[in-house]
Amino acid sequence: MNKRTWLIKLRKMKKMTQQEVASKAFIERSYYAQIENGIRKPSSEVTIKLGEVLDFHASSFNLEENPFSIALKNAPVVLAHCDTQLRYTWIFNTPDLVPDDHIGKTDIELDNNEGNRALMKLKEDVLEEMAPINRVISIPLKTGTISYNVYAHPLLNEDGTIIGVATASTEINISNPKDGLHKHT
Repeated sequence: MNKRTWLIKLRKMKKMTQQEVASKAFIERSYYAQIENGIRKPSSEVTIKLGEVLDFHASSFNLEENPFSIALKNAPVVLAHCDTQLRYTWIFNTPDLVPDDHIGKTDIELDNNEGNRALMKLKEDVLEEMAPINRVISIPLKTGTISYNVYAHPLLNEDGTIIGVATASTEINISNPKDGLHKHT
């Protein structure tokens, strides 16, 4: 297991020590250190407590070892969670940037462009409407513009309270008016 840099970034973003996180989650600091270092996988109860302390969805731990992650690794799909301030708390399979560079940042903090503003608007709309929304959004990247079919839905905690937005973005090619084709990559 690799070090959970996303978890370390979330803790540091909250300006908390390992001891503070452990105390608030009612676990030993050494156990928490092992969780951060990827040595131990927390129980579902501890995962929920850590999520409450650091404002992330408990499923983030389950997603790191999910067999679907192997199948999706080279697929044109990006999966992500953000909190209610639209700051990333988890991301998988992102193009151009190191996934951990996203943690604690909003889309426009990563790059203020039309596509990222549209992505943030989508997430804001999901929070406001408290319902899933699907949109096609084009994101300019260093390697060129990529269009995504973005499905966003409210992310709920164990009590059913909205704690953020989860997104699944599938890369698509927009129809070329010259050839009339619509291809999915």
